[in-house]
Amino acid sequence: MKRYLHAWAMCRSMFCFIPSPWRVWDEDARPLMLVFLPILGLEIGALWWGLAWLLRHFAVPAIMSALLLCAYPVAVTGAIHLDGFMDVVDAVRSCAAPDKRRAILKDPHVGSFAVIGCVLAVLALFSVFALGSGDIRLLLLIPVVSRCGSSLSVTLLPPMTSSQYARQAIRKGHAATLLVMLAAALTAGFLISGTGGFALIIELAVYGLAVWRGNRALGGMNGDVAGYALTLSEICGAAAFALI
Repeated sequence: MKRYLHAWAMCRSMFCFIPSPWRVWDEDARPLMLVFLPILGLEIGALWWGLAWLLRHFAVPAIMSALLLCAYPVAVTGAIHLDGFMDVVDAVRSCAAPDKRRAILKDPHVGSFAVIGCVLAVLALFSVFALGSGDIRLLLLIPVVSRCGSSLSVTLLPPMTSSQYARQAIRKGHAATLLVMLAAALTAGFLISGTGGFALIIELAVYGLAVWRGNRALGGMNGDVAGYALTLSEICGAAAFALI
């Protein structure tokens, strides 16, 4: 039980900026962190839903609401996933040889493609929320589905040789648990929102396509590819929830 508690605390401190009074690091618990990532997504989603509810309840102007709802997923994660998105866009759009792409991926400097991709991603999410439509209860589940995708991808796909996951013991037996979590989230979407649940299906499909694209272009899975796919899938999931 202690290892599970440590894994949960480690997952929260690494992948989000929600204040936590308990900080611990336990190498034995590290392989369990990916199991808790979807649960962290539920916590992030609950706050996102709560924020959207408050903004609608107090009739905050649409532009201000869109700004806050767009900024929230970036702020709450410390932009860690957006950073991965920018790195992958820079590397893939360079159209260089695979080795050069991987070098660009690790380059700490920001390239023009990364900036363009970031601006377009933020504008896309802002535009979605500016519509002011959709069942906001789905915001509870959008971060869960994307993080199930991340955990499954890192668990099942071959890692890049330069990735931290290449040196980490990943237990493929956790995939069954993650699949159950994913199925539960997708089912809950249909129970909560009826046909709105298809937004989560679209989100998952986009995640899969983004991982395939990043994995194929860069020759393996790593945290940046996961962040790239997570960012794209959440934008598309939010767009689908606003339009369906």
